Amino acid sequence: MSDSYLLEMKNITKTFPGVKALDGVNLQVKPREIHALVGENGAGKSTLMKIVSGVYPYGSYTGDIVFEGAACKFHDIPHSEKAGIAIIHQELALSPYLSIAENIFLGDERAAFNVINWDKTREEALVYMKKLGLDENPNTPVNKLGVGKQQIVEIAKALAKKVKLLILDEPTAALNENDSKNLLELLRELKTKQGISSVLITHKLNEVAAVADTITILRDGKTIEDIVVRTESTQTATISEERIIRGMVGREMTDRFPGRQSKIGDVVFEVKDWTVYHPENPERKMIDKVNLKIRAGEVVGLVGLMGAGRTEFATSVYGKYYGDNISGTVLVNGKVVQLNSIPKAIEHGIVYVTEDRKEYGLVLIEDVKQNITLSKLKKISRNSVINERLEVMEAEKFKTKLNIKTPTILQTVGNLSGGNQQKVVLAKWIFSDPRILILDEPTRGIDVGAKYEIYTIINDLAAQGMACLFISSEMPEIIGMCDRIYVMSDGRITGELPGKTATQEEIMRHIIVS
Repeated sequence: MSDSYLLEMKNITKTFPGVKALDGVNLQVKPREIHALVGENGAGKSTLMKIVSGVYPYGSYTGDIVFEGAACKFHDIPHSEKAGIAIIHQELALSPYLSIAENIFLGDERAAFNVINWDKTREEALVYMKKLGLDENPNTPVNKLGVGKQQIVEIAKALAKKVKLLILDEPTAALNENDSKNLLELLRELKTKQGISSVLITHKLNEVAAVADTITILRDGKTIEDIVVRTESTQTATISEERIIRGMVGREMTDRFPGRQSKIGDVVFEVKDWTVYHPENPERKMIDKVNLKIRAGEVVGLVGLMGAGRTEFATSVYGKYYGDNISGTVLVNGKVVQLNSIPKAIEHGIVYVTEDRKEYGLVLIEDVKQNITLSKLKKISRNSVINERLEVMEAEKFKTKLNIKTPTILQTVGNLSGGNQQKVVLAKWIFSDPRILILDEPTRGIDVGAKYEIYTIINDLAAQGMACLFISSEMPEIIGMCDRIYVMSDGRITGELPGKTATQEEIMRHIIVS
């Protein structure tokens, strides 16, 4: 093996129909290193890692892969895993109803003559769990764990396969701040104590600056820059987020949030004494007498830690999709409305942009055109027959208006980058002519450039008089975007603050007051 590199990827080029995703990309990862791979959505980060992990097999790309000094031609995931490469995707590949121990050895069972040795399975699982600081019973079903601990189970699976290079694709996207810090510290320990290198794909630039030894920046499918952040002799080296952003987007971004002149009108949406109980535990109160109002042209923030009840509140209001024994009142333009179903909510001009666009926001196997018009087919049909010409015109209009980067509106949505998928979700709901827009983590898992475009779209909608509820766990985003801020904790509103003068410290005080 080369003294310098554990992994070398040389002149990697990968083409999809109509799109060159990677164009001569080079990547070099050293032994005992945390290597950050950053870039805008669509820059090619995930595609590059899918090549090295065998998701895209040899022959579907051009270029060379050298791992531990040997040329590699991975044909599938087991092939790369056998070499010592493991990838953990943003959507975890765990079986929720199997135990921790069963998941760790799934596909690599501790068995003899096709009979699983359960004692050995549990004993060996405990060894890997102890290495990672996971203090749980190995018989615990994975669906009983929080997302942070599920991530650790994924890493334990990789350790059980004798991993040498661990690839993590947006590993903290669904984690709270504390779980994120724990995961990053775990990567440091894997590097220093077990000699395992990591490739970290993330849009959270503070994480990159905190743990990365080296940063590779991709833009438009090309390698833009390699930055050495720290070495063994300079472990305290720092790098500015502005420099990383400049490499990612190809320009300076002096302001992360677009300016907006608020023209706020009358109250459009109001919720009074909203109370919701858990759908499977009727004694557990999830939302406790929440009162909230939004005016026309106003962007109102709803902020709180994970588990505060923000999504439960939004989805219970939105056609009572979530919850049981729901009580309280919803008013639209001062009139009480009954929102007993999602179609009723849409009928009254209320739409909800889910935090999970892939699972609930899009039909990934359909094209951009069909996804955009799906929310209100009667606008493009007559007597239940769709006017295809009108559908194309509407989809093209939104493609241009929201700057959806796709070669054609007939492109399958699942092939778009995360930022462009989010724009399609927004286009779908704007197409339905809403008056009240509920946005749940609308910039989760997308890069700073795409975030800015999403912020601009939201500001434009507010300027047109739409009432927007902006739910986010990122306090700088809430402060930068919102006219007013509601703070939520343990299912209750614990504070209401003006957006322009609020501080993160003030928000945290209201969070911990509960």
